[in-house]
Amino acid sequence: MSDLKKIKEETLSKLRSKLDLSQINELKSDLFGKNGKITNQFKKIGSISDSEKKKYASELNIIKDELQTLINLKISEIEILEVNEKLQKEKIDVTLPERPIIRGKIHPVSQTIDEISSIFSEIGFSVEEGPDVENEYNNFTALNTPDYHPARDMHDTFYLDEKKQKLLRTHTSPVQIRTMIKGKPPFKIIAPGRTYRSDSDQTHAPMFHQVEGLHIDKDINMGHLKGCLNYFIKEFFEVDKIKMRFRPSHFPFTEPSAEVDIGYKIKDGKIVIGEGDQWLEILGCGMVHPNVLKNVNVDSDKFQGYAFGIGIDRLAMLKYGINDLRAFFECDYRWLNHFGFDPLDVPTNYRGLSR
Repeated sequence: MSDLKKIKEETLSKLRSKLDLSQINELKSDLFGKNGKITNQFKKIGSISDSEKKKYASELNIIKDELQTLINLKISEIEILEVNEKLQKEKIDVTLPERPIIRGKIHPVSQTIDEISSIFSEIGFSVEEGPDVENEYNNFTALNTPDYHPARDMHDTFYLDEKKQKLLRTHTSPVQIRTMIKGKPPFKIIAPGRTYRSDSDQTHAPMFHQVEGLHIDKDINMGHLKGCLNYFIKEFFEVDKIKMRFRPSHFPFTEPSAEVDIGYKIKDGKIVIGEGDQWLEILGCGMVHPNVLKNVNVDSDKFQGYAFGIGIDRLAMLKYGINDLRAFFECDYRWLNHFGFDPLDVPTNYRGLSR
């Protein structure tokens, strides 16, 4: 907690001083960039004791949102001061038409990733990252995927060389492999990021976003998996109760494996999550296969756990009423202006920004 208080106090001290836009943006990047101070605090959650994780994650989210709000207010204040200074110094031709004001929006995918990370951090998960370009071992072999599996074929996977040694990762599961190879159990992580598969239609794209989850410890079972997913789905869709069912399935890296469906109904042309008798598949999951643990030198007799994979784009489509995945990547400003999130709005809760 002392590190968080120190970061907060240092930031508040800088915000009290006279800053220009370049300095405030530099401060923002120093806090929330890829290797920013706040970003690194989220990555440290996995190394904190279980008894302190929830308290630490909650405090971290509160400080993150508070600093984001203060920085956005400071930016707005600086912009207003600059305009006022110009008004005092420059002559204005009042007959000229006004200039249009175009303000950028946060993309729904970026917003959804932020919400997902915040929810899982509340229950002790840390965020891990990995490269988009992977080797075949991390992407397939270490995950117990046999040589004859169709996912390894050229029509499914983007290979970057003739020998199939380098490829664009087909899921973010290789991050789990990298995390387990470099560390020791227990592990409790999520890995959001871009993934690539040779597919394109209304609900599939060659590049899309996934979040993988992994929890390895002693005495972990399917009950823990169900409780974790039940909590996440209710928090993400902001409903009090959820209808959820597990259907038997097969994935090379989990045993047993399951597809997860949630109940929904159509009301006034919109999907209502948590009600109704219709079912919608949203993710795949299961208990980590012992072969996967052996491949990363984890004793499968002492440790076990669960893993799950969720399509971030699909979650965004369901929550925000977007009916075509391809629109995410078309760079149409009109679409982004409608579905995007205003970065200068005051947060409505600790997870996201209001529209």
